[in-house]
Amino acid sequence: MSLTPEASSAPTDRLELQADCAGCFGLCCVALPFAASADFATTKDAGEPCGNLRTDFRCGIHTRLREEGFSGCTVFDCFGAGQKVSQLTFEGRDWRRHPETASRMFAVFPVMRQLHELLWYLTEALTLPPARPLHRKLRHALRETERLTRGAAQDLMELDVAAHRAEVNQLLLRTSELVRARIPGKKKNRRGADLIGARLQGADLRGANLRGAYLIAADLGRADLTAADLIGADLRDADLRGADLTDALFLTQAQLNAARGDAATRLPSALTRPAHW
Repeated sequence: MSLTPEASSAPTDRLELQADCAGCFGLCCVALPFAASADFATTKDAGEPCGNLRTDFRCGIHTRLREEGFSGCTVFDCFGAGQKVSQLTFEGRDWRRHPETASRMFAVFPVMRQLHELLWYLTEALTLPPARPLHRKLRHALRETERLTRGAAQDLMELDVAAHRAEVNQLLLRTSELVRARIPGKKKNRRGADLIGARLQGADLRGANLRGAYLIAADLGRADLTAADLIGADLRDADLRGADLTDALFLTQAQLNAARGDAATRLPSALTRPAHW
């Protein structure tokens, strides 16, 4: 799939990349599997409705998921893919009243989620002034990705989403390099590093490359993560109390939801403070 600049559909507004459960047929509660663990109280196969899913496609224990052993649900974010599949791809035909749509709908949902995640990153990249030399290519990548999300179910099922992600990722990596280059001094490169439980309290991580880093249960209290690239970083149970994430790159709501923070944690304006902090 070429990302050569050309005319395409208009890019997505970032507000459309936020989950709207009221417009979704509970797809994350059905299409995705989970196993009994610290994150889920039970085991469920892909395509099997969660036992907590009500007939109106809402969660019966939504307000007490953590207390009931389903903390994994509280950290999931579909980036708005659920309502797109439900209302656009399948034109409002739900899998209960139209069971013939079920298998295709559940197959399309994970693909759509990946595309919407890319839309989130690309939209952010276009707000970054240091990446201005790439804005034309970023805008095209955004339009092309949005076009793919509006394809028919069969087209989405046949899409080589990994190849598309790889192409977009090259643009995002170059964007990151341009932004982080503006940070003075030597920047830490901990891409993909094992930092599980690392003691990084108060660390100067400005402009650091933390792509795909394992920061599970790491102590990042009061750390400065200005312009740190956090794509794919695993922040489960990471301590972000008092940390400065205001200008962190490519941070998502799901990453924040998986971490621990407090009222002193500084967040990007596009994200919200998790209720459990």
